[in-house]
Amino acid sequence: MRNLKIYIAYDGSCYHGWQRQENNITVQQVIEDTLLRILGERVTAHGCSRTDAGVHAREFCMTVRTDNPIPCPGLVRAMNGQLPDDIAVKSCEDAPEDFHARFSSKGKEYVYIINTAPVRDVFANRHALHYPHPLDVPRLDAAAKLYVGERDLAAFCRAESLAQHKTTVRTVYSAGMERCGDRVTFTVSGSGFLHHTVRIMVGTLLWINEGKISEDNITKAFAAGDRELLGVTAPPDGLYLNKVLY
Repeated sequence: MRNLKIYIAYDGSCYHGWQRQENNITVQQVIEDTLLRILGERVTAHGCSRTDAGVHAREFCMTVRTDNPIPCPGLVRAMNGQLPDDIAVKSCEDAPEDFHARFSSKGKEYVYIINTAPVRDVFANRHALHYPHPLDVPRLDAAAKLYVGERDLAAFCRAESLAQHKTTVRTVYSAGMERCGDRVTFTVSGSGFLHHTVRIMVGTLLWINEGKISEDNITKAFAAGDRELLGVTAPPDGLYLNKVLY
């Protein structure tokens, strides 16, 4: 049986996240239904991450096991010919037997895009957070560095999801914020993240910018595991899974 390593990109605006759900349309469902038509067999697409509703992916890895001998270039063409316009297959290759999109990953990099222009960009409403306020990027870049290191992310997790994790400790490799014109980008990479972690990181930086909390709250939240010390959970629109590290 072949183990296919497939990279896709998708606009998550119209989907209820990656993982298949009974009553909602998801990226996994669309992918698996497309593969059924092409391969003639029902397969499971194992994703590298469980992105939330409305979250996008520039580089999402999945693994698929199949007995079908279709060459990888042919599978890429066939899938892109049948998938909707908001999902694209970037590449496909035969992977080692023990490779798994999720469990073989060494980490992930996310970006969050903020549009600071006075007037919202109607063509980017679902692809960036419109934040038409002064943003102290150098200060927030310095605050973002407090995320880096081996951290207990309990405070940076949706409360209802905490019980799903055996441990809430992760290593954040890098974090920072930079500006290019009206566009501000927060980038963070790490060994893994919990449910809503990156969105809470962004919301916390925005509250620091607004003077609602101080940078010290980040350190205190890591120590106490207290979600109340941090900012709001930023909307999903501006969040992208940027790359997966193997």
